[in-house]
Amino acid sequence: LIEKAHWVWRETLRMHRLAPETRVASSLSAVEIFTTLYYGDLLKYNGADPRWEGRDRLIVSKGHGSICLFPILADCGYFETSELERICQPGSFLGGIPDTIIPGYETINGSLGHGIGVACGMALGLKSKKSTNHVYVVAGDGEFCEGSMWEGVMFAAHHSLGNLTVIIDNNRLCMLDKCENVLNVEPFERRFEAFGWDALRIDGHDLAALHDALSKLKGRNTNKPAVLIADTVKGRGVPELENDTLCHIRTLTPEEIDHATGGKK
Repeated sequence: LIEKAHWVWRETLRMHRLAPETRVASSLSAVEIFTTLYYGDLLKYNGADPRWEGRDRLIVSKGHGSICLFPILADCGYFETSELERICQPGSFLGGIPDTIIPGYETINGSLGHGIGVACGMALGLKSKKSTNHVYVVAGDGEFCEGSMWEGVMFAAHHSLGNLTVIIDNNRLCMLDKCENVLNVEPFERRFEAFGWDALRIDGHDLAALHDALSKLKGRNTNKPAVLIADTVKGRGVPELENDTLCHIRTLTPEEIDHATGGKK
C-alpha cells in the first residue's frame, strides 16, 4: 500500500503538469483514501466490467479532488493507462471534473453536496434486494456546509443503512479559507453520533490506520451507517500547497512540481 500510494502521488502531480486546470491540492489529500479502498482488498470491483452487479458502490462526492483516482482506475483495468497522457485534451474522457463517462465513476460529481443523498438511494435499493454489497462515499469536509449532506445523514440513520460508509477527507480547507472560518462543521463525531451513526477518526495519511478502520466499519453487525473522519493535509507533500490557504485554486509551476517530486513524499 505504501508503494502504491507513493506511485499515485507522483502520478497525480504528473497529470497536473499535463493539465494545470486540475485541482491538485484537493486530490493530494485523498491519495491514501483511494489507495486503501482499491488496493487494500476492501472494495469489491471489476475493472473489466465497471457495472458488474456484484460490485460495491463508490460515490466520489468531491469529484474535483479525485484526479488521484485516475491512475488507480487505469492500473485496475478500467481503461488503458495511455489515456492518462490525454487528460483534459479534446477527445479524452478524463476531465478536470470527472463524470460517468469515465469507467469506474458511478455519478456526476461537479456540484458538491449530493454524494450522501445519491449513496442513500443506492444503499436503500441494495438493502431492499438483500444484497451484501456496500456503498462508500468519499466527501470533502467543506461539503458539509451544504444542507443536502445533512439531509442524507438523517435519511441514512432513519432507514438503518448499515451498508453505507462515508469517508470524510478532512483537510480543513475549502475553496477560499479554512473551514472553521467559513462555516465550522466540527466536531464531526458528535454531530454524526447525534444523528445515530457510528463514527471513527484516524490519520487519513496512515495507511495501516485507514485499512484497520475501514475493515472494522465494514465488518460491523449493525444497521447503523458509519462515518470515518480521515484527518488529512491539503496539498500533502508539496510545501507550496501545504502552506497556502488558497491552495484549492492554485496551479503549480513545472519547477514546483520538479522540486516536489525530486524529494521524498
